[in-house]
Amino acid sequence: HVFSDAHREWQKSFFVINIIHTKSEMQAEVARWRDAGLSVALVPTMGSLHEGHLSLVHQAALQADRVVVSIYVNPSQFAENEDFDKYPRTLDDDVKKLEKTGQCHAVYAPSSMYDDQHSTMVVPAGAADGLESLTRPHFFTGVATIVLKLFQHVPAHIALFGEKDFQQLSVVRQMIQNLDLQIEIIGAATVRDTHGLALSSRNHYLSADQFSIAPQLYQQLCIIAQRITQGDAQERVIADAQHALLNAGFDEVDYLEICDAVTLKPAQNNRQGPIRILAAVRLGTTRLIDNIALDQSDTLA
Repeated sequence: HVFSDAHREWQKSFFVINIIHTKSEMQAEVARWRDAGLSVALVPTMGSLHEGHLSLVHQAALQADRVVVSIYVNPSQFAENEDFDKYPRTLDDDVKKLEKTGQCHAVYAPSSMYDDQHSTMVVPAGAADGLESLTRPHFFTGVATIVLKLFQHVPAHIALFGEKDFQQLSVVRQMIQNLDLQIEIIGAATVRDTHGLALSSRNHYLSADQFSIAPQLYQQLCIIAQRITQGDAQERVIADAQHALLNAGFDEVDYLEICDAVTLKPAQNNRQGPIRILAAVRLGTTRLIDNIALDQSDTLA
């Protein structure tokens, strides 16, 4: 057993990932795998990889023979006042992290996904309405369009998305169903640090003081879940949580809602079924999002 573990680590040290920059080369690679009877998984990312991304890679490797990680900072999901220009671009470091896993077989890192004549966008409704769309109305059009393009460039059998971006996951699942796309979407549980803060590439924007405040977002989500399960009125629970977040040092609460986990519409009092509590807050110049689930047996009272 000790030799086996050491041997696996030795193999990883020699694991070299194929870095692909063009659509034609990426499609050809996937075609070769599929023709050989191998299953293919895609993990879409914008780079600046952390343990949450690597967890997705690990789960992908458990479910497919070949794993592709795409790395592309998508301009169409950033508004003019957002952080596109300063968003971390760390391709070399990302590839090193992926090589250490020994589980990623190709990195798809196109220089651009849009040519000068690009004029068609996917405009989702349904799960894309409300929540993130209230302050970022451009966002899900950019996400849905780039994800659809990625599925064409990397024609995988499955794709994995983290549940931290739960509305995004819901929008992608909705698009798959509505457009009859032949790919399975798998959601993976949010990865958190030891204090409960959901891992995010934007966490590096936080100062030391802000890092001490940020985990209280998750704590308040847990308090909401506990109080709702105990039967407290959801309007009062949400109001108390918003007040607690602002008192803790968050600058603004963009939204804090109890939603149907499938439709993402606001859940009503006495509603039974799968429930998701979703939040977005601002801490200095950083915007943090998070969510947790309630059990299907839980009731809003």
